[in-house]
Amino acid sequence: MTSDEQLPVMTYGSETWSLAMGLIRRLRVTQRAMERAMLRVSLRDRIRNVEIRRRTRVTDIAQRVAKLKW
Repeated sequence: MTSDEQLPVMTYGSETWSLAMGLIRRLRVTQRAMERAMLRVSLRDRIRNVEIRRRTRVTDIAQRVAKLKW
């Protein structure tokens, strides 16, 4: 799955979600796992999330959901 496909799939129906911190955390964890898979980077490589975000240039899922909710 590419980064262009990732966010729409993960945020489908988000306008109706009640956004608890636990849900946002799980969405971020899932997004990071997908980004690591796209880059073929494992947790053992110990690359920081900031670096992964810089490499993939994907919008943070929490920001995207908040924007859709508004």
